[in-house]
Amino acid sequence: MTAHGSSTLGENPLGQVSASVNLVFRKGILMATSNRWVSRFVRRYGMRLGAGRFVAGETFDEAVPVLRRLNEQGLRTNTTLLGEGVRDATMARGVADTYCDVLDRIAAEGLQTNIALKLTHLGLDLGEDIAYENVKRVVAHAATVGNFIRIDMEESARVDATLAIYRRLRADGFDNVGTVLQAMLYRTARDLEDLLPLKPNLRLVKGAYLESADVAYQKKSEVDRNYLYLAERMLDECSFTAIATHDERIIAHVIDYTKRHGIGSDRFEFQMLYGIRPQLQRDLVRQGYRVLVATPYGSEWYFYLMRRLAERPANLLFVLRGLAR
Repeated sequence: MTAHGSSTLGENPLGQVSASVNLVFRKGILMATSNRWVSRFVRRYGMRLGAGRFVAGETFDEAVPVLRRLNEQGLRTNTTLLGEGVRDATMARGVADTYCDVLDRIAAEGLQTNIALKLTHLGLDLGEDIAYENVKRVVAHAATVGNFIRIDMEESARVDATLAIYRRLRADGFDNVGTVLQAMLYRTARDLEDLLPLKPNLRLVKGAYLESADVAYQKKSEVDRNYLYLAERMLDECSFTAIATHDERIIAHVIDYTKRHGIGSDRFEFQMLYGIRPQLQRDLVRQGYRVLVATPYGSEWYFYLMRRLAERPANLLFVLRGLAR
């Protein structure tokens, strides 16, 4: 890639039409997420209709066999206690306590599993300092059991606070922590350059939130071009890069780029979601690549499921087939 925004991914008129349809579909699903009737229906019937395809269970006890099975297939995993938007300090501390317990259980079970968490689940909406103290406790505990914490990225309005907390953790000497950047946001190229002196461990995603044209690319082709630009910069400069995508064209581009530039397979991995493209996950493992499967659990699975439905029409069709049955 020779310039910011250039791309080796070709386009055609049918592809452009499909992308436009998918964008309308995605916006419709994300807008429906806040609809009270939709929420009530999905929360009542979602697990029976197929949410269990994307969520490992409602408790960590239910998730453990799923994580072990994936490990046995050669797949690394992370897990997340689903939830966000906590506005009670005691509850936020309780979430941190739960993550510490999960880290101990991961060690006891011998799982190849790390933790991904949302700062709003740990009290970010109550203040940056509260979230920092909670996540610091989880990161410090993870260090004692040889584990790693990934701080997920949420809506664009929370990027500054998230990156500030990540920087504070690194300044406090924690190397077992990474964060996430979203290719859909205009600001991300600048954010990446600002982070590079830290030699960070970063995950790159396209972005699962409904963002305005003021802050984010609206066309899939634009997001894809930015994704490739950011991926190459990360692969060149970061200590470790997690390429989070199910897009086979992007995966092929990354494989070709790393081969041409002599980037070892210990410097990156592909990350995918539990229940989506499992055959592709196993195929990449057989080719010798590291693959991590994001495998969340918890009773607060509603928003997670709705974002998965928004990302791919095939996911909604899966749930609709469950409804028909």
